[in-house]
Amino acid sequence: MSAPGRIRVIGGSLRNSRIEVPDLPGLRPTTDRVRETLFNWLLPVVEGARCLDLFAGTGALGIEALSRGAAGVTFVEREPRLVAALKANLVRLKATGGEVAGDDAARWLRGAAQPFDLVFLDPPFALDLWADTARALEDGGWLSPRAWIYVEAPRGAAFALPDTWLPHRQGTAGEVAYTLYRRTPADPLS
Repeated sequence: MSAPGRIRVIGGSLRNSRIEVPDLPGLRPTTDRVRETLFNWLLPVVEGARCLDLFAGTGALGIEALSRGAAGVTFVEREPRLVAALKANLVRLKATGGEVAGDDAARWLRGAAQPFDLVFLDPPFALDLWADTARALEDGGWLSPRAWIYVEAPRGAAFALPDTWLPHRQGTAGEVAYTLYRRTPADPLS
């Protein structure tokens, strides 16, 4: 299935702006309804947050975060056409605070860590990367002590996530399940 040519920003300073989306097979932007629900959940924490949009694709989640006052978003995407489109969208929307890394997520996570307050984890469904990526985020120092992690996966998918990730809210939309996790320190005295 190919993505539509445009998706809209749901809220914030860029509300109703359009994100141009390349026509690529397998591209699956997070739906308007799911983004609206997610950002309602995140309302108290997104402003001023340092965000990571891993497997960014269209960048819709990260752009939505910028629109709602995130301090900055690092977008990681390996597909060159999506990287180019994401950079062009950020310029066209005059969305400041966005940085695009054209790289494979697993390779990028082997770099020098910087902790993020909010991470969007929505890898290509066919690649089954949730557990490995979650472990790399947790063990690599990429998460602030009480980070929020959004995970999108096929409905009914089973994979192991770190014990420090506690489900906060969850929902489903069609064949997609989505969950917002809150990271808690492994040491309860932290």
